[in-house]
Amino acid sequence: MTDEQRLERVWTQVRSVHDPELPYLTVEEMGMVRGVRMQDGEVVVTLTPTYSGCPATDVISEDVSAAVQAIEPHARVEVVLSPAWTTDWILPSAYEKMRENGIAPPEGRSADRAFLTGQGKVIPCPRCASKDTEMVSAFGSTACKAHFKCRECLEPFEHFKCI
Repeated sequence: MTDEQRLERVWTQVRSVHDPELPYLTVEEMGMVRGVRMQDGEVVVTLTPTYSGCPATDVISEDVSAAVQAIEPHARVEVVLSPAWTTDWILPSAYEKMRENGIAPPEGRSADRAFLTGQGKVIPCPRCASKDTEMVSAFGSTACKAHFKCRECLEPFEHFKCI
């Protein structure tokens, strides 16, 4: 088997690994997989966690490693923190899946400081699409999400912050 074929098989395996905190999304859709390459005859998968203190980093690394080693026993996973992960790396396919699961996806680009500075960021409700929403807390179930409520349908929801 050629190195190119080995890399493609590993990519296929990596694409099957789901994010433990958002199980309807893969780690690839979340933009955490930075690459799959050959290094000294070994397959190396490079991951960047959503933030450096993410408690799921070890689980994600172990899940990717287990999936990849099932077909490539000497492959390894390398976690890199630079460049830092950004919501700009989330694949477009993830946005609709987030909405379908009651999470408002990031609005704007990571350079948008409006959310972090509290400047009137409008986050549409993922359930009814109303823009009549309000932030309840800047912190949701994880550090990368904020807690909102919709004044229209009265449902609470989380918003994945632009990072």
